[in-house]
Amino acid sequence: MKYLTAIAELEALFDPAGEASLKKEVAAVHPIYRAWIEASPFVVLATAGATGLDVSPRGDPAPVVMVKDERTLLLPERRGNNRIDSLRNIISNSNVSMIFFVPGVRETVRVNGTARICIEQDVLSLFAMNGALPKCVVEVSVQAVYFQCARALLRSSLWSKEQIASRPAVPTAGQILAAVTSGSVGGKIYDDALPQRQAETLY
Repeated sequence: MKYLTAIAELEALFDPAGEASLKKEVAAVHPIYRAWIEASPFVVLATAGATGLDVSPRGDPAPVVMVKDERTLLLPERRGNNRIDSLRNIISNSNVSMIFFVPGVRETVRVNGTARICIEQDVLSLFAMNGALPKCVVEVSVQAVYFQCARALLRSSLWSKEQIASRPAVPTAGQILAAVTSGSVGGKIYDDALPQRQAETLY
């Protein structure tokens, strides 16, 4: 197998980046990007830390984050499985990256920056949902914002009606747990209880 080991070798494989690809990146949340981000109900948060890497989906009724100002985004930490992998990483390495999705829109918007974990009560209260507050809020200091072109979503047909209608029969959460734990966790009982458990612990 042949592998690349140098930047020069990598760059030789590709044409130079186009002008638009370079100029679309800005160092703050421009009003045009703010409108896009505030329409997004779903973001993927990438972190790296002492314990490894993490890419975590986050969702809420749009906007999934609050744009505090052109340099600051606020992301509430909603209820989950309590692994807190992303938060552990942020404690040891503040670098984060986010990619925002809007249903039916083929472009995405990416934000790179640094993060810290806020537990100020006045900030938590901004994100009350169904009477519940988040445990904390991830405050992202923005360093770069740019949109990603539609090719990946076009190739995947992610938002197509045909793709949704013909979704593959992938293993359920209960089946996965049962398989990786030799049956000690998961199974049909887990799957049957999951919808109600998720509904009762959404916030």
